Amino acid sequence: MRQLLTAASALCVMGSAVAQSSVTVYGVVDTAFSRGTGSGLRSTSTERLTSGGTMASRFGFRGVEDLGGGWGAGFWLESQIFSDTGEGQATNTNNQPSGTTTAPAGSQGFTFARRSTVSLLGPYGELRVGRDFTAHYRNRLEIDPFGNAGVGSIQPFAGSIAGVTSTRASNMIGYFLPANLGGFYGQVQHYFGENARQSGTANAQADDGTGDSARLGWAGGGLNVSLAAARTRYARTATLGDITVMNAGVTYDFGFAKLLAGYYRDKVDATTPIKARGTSLGTIIPVGVGEIKVAISRYGTDARFSPETSKLSLGYVHYLSKRTALYGTYARVRNSGGATTGLNGAITAANQPSSGFDLGIRHQF
Repeated sequence: MRQLLTAASALCVMGSAVAQSSVTVYGVVDTAFSRGTGSGLRSTSTERLTSGGTMASRFGFRGVEDLGGGWGAGFWLESQIFSDTGEGQATNTNNQPSGTTTAPAGSQGFTFARRSTVSLLGPYGELRVGRDFTAHYRNRLEIDPFGNAGVGSIQPFAGSIAGVTSTRASNMIGYFLPANLGGFYGQVQHYFGENARQSGTANAQADDGTGDSARLGWAGGGLNVSLAAARTRYARTATLGDITVMNAGVTYDFGFAKLLAGYYRDKVDATTPIKARGTSLGTIIPVGVGEIKVAISRYGTDARFSPETSKLSLGYVHYLSKRTALYGTYARVRNSGGATTGLNGAITAANQPSSGFDLGIRHQF
């Protein structure tokens, strides 16, 4: 009888928890046949299956519990998978090159490297902690018609010099403004490199991987404008130093088409500092049960000879249903100043062009 009462009590508790919480299991499987072609002496071409031609393949759990009085608690666990091999995505533990997890080829395990956060939500906004996108990444993601995925992704993303925290950061504390501010939105983040400090000893690397990122924007009437900036601290070496980022994005939805534009500036304060600038302009045009995507972008640095890559991206997504789509993307880059950017794994000679395409299928669940 005691065992039956204990089991009944446990079921009641579980039932109560389920009633108060909402948990979603979701994911994306996106696989493409990809080809890249280089030009010039000792160039190469590649053909392969790849993952994430329009969206990164992923698997995740997210949930929210209503705490009452307008307050809630939430969690988000999201893992990237490579659908062509079944591998997981490497993560980074300290926002430094030394913290990137590595494994023998073909054996990277399952991680929640895309996002692993817990949140407290209320009338005054959201407090979020864990691993997540950096605020300054949003102006690359949301301004790119191709969503920073596949061969078509804009060059300020594909060629970024902004280092380990250019997309995500671990050990992060973030705050998001509430949604009722007349169209204004924003977030601020602080993340830790978590290095040991030895008392009584100068330690130039103590702040490596520690940084701040912020974004502020306004959206209304089809217009969306945002600014972002960040700084991640590193001891100065020949190849590394404080990384600062500033970017701006604007989109306007005309209904028959959406226009997207961005401006990007990055700097690595190494012993010989290097600066980079980039721009992007794109559009998404709904056509029947599909959409056409177009982007032109450029990104270059002030290194010797001022290497720069310009890119043209064209794509079409055809929706078989709300969850399943076929797609094709073509891109071509033009290199100058000694740049050697190749597409889809191809090797191209300095100042020579490269082209590539993705043909794939995407399913969301």
